Amino acid sequence: MSDNRLISIEIDDTTLAASGPEAEHERRVAIFDLIEDNVFGVTEHAGGPYRLGLSLQERKLVFDISDDAGAPVHTFILSMSPFRSVIRDYFMICESYYDAIRTQSPHQIEAIDMARRGVHNEGSELVEERLRGKVETDFDTARRLFTLICALHHGTGRGQLTN
Repeated sequence: MSDNRLISIEIDDTTLAASGPEAEHERRVAIFDLIEDNVFGVTEHAGGPYRLGLSLQERKLVFDISDDAGAPVHTFILSMSPFRSVIRDYFMICESYYDAIRTQSPHQIEAIDMARRGVHNEGSELVEERLRGKVETDFDTARRLFTLICALHHGTGRGQLTN
């Protein structure tokens, strides 16, 4: 197993708002999946494994990275502005998806789910782009990080993953 990986992920509880059961489940699954399988290497650093703290501070996304012993490695602060549109679209499609699960046919649910995955992929590509030159990652890791970024953004009151 490579040392360029995450072994721990902490999300700042003060920036997380109460969310519905679907959103909470997505966040827990994303963290579990990230710990189980990820590619995460800090550029120009000797190597991991790493611990990641995610938070929002003054409308900026903070990646607080430390080594396995907890010693600081690097803190990256990214503007949330590039994420806002795709996150808004993701919240809207998730709301439609969860509504459809309760009322629509399997074919309609599948169509909405395909759109949801497409928007999620767009957000994942944006995560990869914004981390380029700072953190080496793969697409699956970026997907799970996007889910966690959405959870943080949910806490700002600007959108919802569910009703």
